[in-house]
Amino acid sequence: MEMDMMRRIVPLAAGLLWASAALAADINLLNVSYDPTRELYVEFNKAFATAYQKETGKSVEIKQSHGGSGSQARAVIDGLQADVVTLALAYDIDAIANKGFTATDWQKRLPQNSSPYTSTIVFLVRKGNPKGIKDWDDLLKPGVAVITPNPKTSGGARWNYLAAWGFAQKKYGSPDKAKDFIGKLFQQVPVLDTGARGATVTFVERGVGDVLLAWENEAFLALKEFGPEKFEIVAPPLSILAEPPVAIVDKVADKKGTRNAADAYLQYWYTKEGQEIAARNFYRPRDAEIAKKYANSFAKVELFTIDDVFGGWTKAQKEHFADGGVFDQIYKN
Repeated sequence: MEMDMMRRIVPLAAGLLWASAALAADINLLNVSYDPTRELYVEFNKAFATAYQKETGKSVEIKQSHGGSGSQARAVIDGLQADVVTLALAYDIDAIANKGFTATDWQKRLPQNSSPYTSTIVFLVRKGNPKGIKDWDDLLKPGVAVITPNPKTSGGARWNYLAAWGFAQKKYGSPDKAKDFIGKLFQQVPVLDTGARGATVTFVERGVGDVLLAWENEAFLALKEFGPEKFEIVAPPLSILAEPPVAIVDKVADKKGTRNAADAYLQYWYTKEGQEIAARNFYRPRDAEIAKKYANSFAKVELFTIDDVFGGWTKAQKEHFADGGVFDQIYKN
């Protein structure tokens, strides 16, 4: 039964997923996204297609492509014909914009920095929390094996890394001490998967590790599928505000004549129904009314932003994840 569940929630290979079985839709869109949004967009695409046909009389079919966020951005740059990208972090869409595929001011086109929902980073531990993991410090306890994907390829992994760094810098008072903390943390990591979904499979299916650093929605999904008798979610007191962004790929949408539909697709996130879908899939909604309705679904966590601690994604990427950056320095030592 578990394997059936895993086949449903954890397709192991990145690639295209058909959102519906329609043979000849009036409009076809390709949404290139990151790993943990597979289930989210199955529900969202179905709702949008219904609403769009009711509004315009035209049928629309949306294909999904999932993988590590950085890898997906490179695929679009290399020619994958995405009408829209819905990636894990703004830096990856900036990389697409810098190659001329979309406007460089893409983040101003939609409300809330073009991030219609948010998330954060939590811990998924085994039932009973046998290693007593309650906060980031506990990840450095002797014998604790930490599962997180590779920050060089995974957007979720970069959020994990930055969340841990922000904690350490606040607690220990300096970037140097935060670097030391991160270095020790990655010594506790036995394997680096390329994406967040692969890391989830390593932890929940293969039984590797004591704690999974995960998107909040990914941890809830694993708990939903496998049950509280196997896993628990631990929300640290302090974590990072993750803002996964969305954008039209202008060059492709204009070439295909799909701009209006692509725009309507992304705007649909800001409707009440779109926000409900986000909340039902364990993403924190932006809409105040929907957020209040689902308030008890999410732990109260003090959240800091990437601008607050790191000066934005461009600076964080250059300092921490570029070739020769801090991650390369600590991981080779």
